[in-house]
Amino acid sequence: MGKVRVSAAGAGLRIIGIDCATVAQKVGLALCTVREDRPRLDRLLVGESWPAIDAQLAQWVSDETLLAVDAPLGWPAPMADALHRHRAGAELPHATNTMFRRKTDDVVAAHLGKRPLDVGADRIARTAHTALSLLARLREATGNPIPLAWRPGSIDGPAAIEVYPAGTLAARGLPSSGYKARTGPSLGLRQQLAEAVQEQLSVDDDAAKLMVQSDHALDAALCTVAGLDFLAGDVLQPGDLDLAQREGWIWVPSQVRLAP
Repeated sequence: MGKVRVSAAGAGLRIIGIDCATVAQKVGLALCTVREDRPRLDRLLVGESWPAIDAQLAQWVSDETLLAVDAPLGWPAPMADALHRHRAGAELPHATNTMFRRKTDDVVAAHLGKRPLDVGADRIARTAHTALSLLARLREATGNPIPLAWRPGSIDGPAAIEVYPAGTLAARGLPSSGYKARTGPSLGLRQQLAEAVQEQLSVDDDAAKLMVQSDHALDAALCTVAGLDFLAGDVLQPGDLDLAQREGWIWVPSQVRLAP
């Protein structure tokens, strides 16, 4: 996994990686401190309950914190427009892909050859709802607005971005599927990916083991790597910012590397 360049101005920033899920025990949380010499993974854990997750995140958020969330944070604009006016039995005005896929989904698929799940037509919609509720509770708990960040390279106060660990891996030529099961091959893949994360971040032994044991923990750590990509400015940016701010945008590396 290639190194991410972080400027001196980024020193002291925190990145919180959140592998979101509808069940608290499947939520992965990671805390990374951005430093000039080498970013450090300070904490890595898997959730126990929603109150515990909320309390942990509120404790981690500081004045300079980027939350990198693995979950859609918006819905397709055509879907929102069509359903607002729709009545049962009436034909929908858009083709299925137009209705259920966001612009960012198509851009990521074309850029990486890997398509995110359709938030408008898959169970991932429930995860999106959960993530948005989690952000709302965190805003209330911390008293910070925590807006979405739209300027790669910097943040102004606590902010959040949408990330896609599989896309972060695919852009680096690393295996981006098959690592989530509990079988032997998946364990081997997680070991490989955990080692790749350790090339990027300072990681203690306990966190390294947890990444192999839990795909939720591994994805949370990968969320922090995606956050580092954003802070370094090495990410694909939306061509239509207004649309992205309505639908959401997945921040993936702008450069794609071939598999080794």
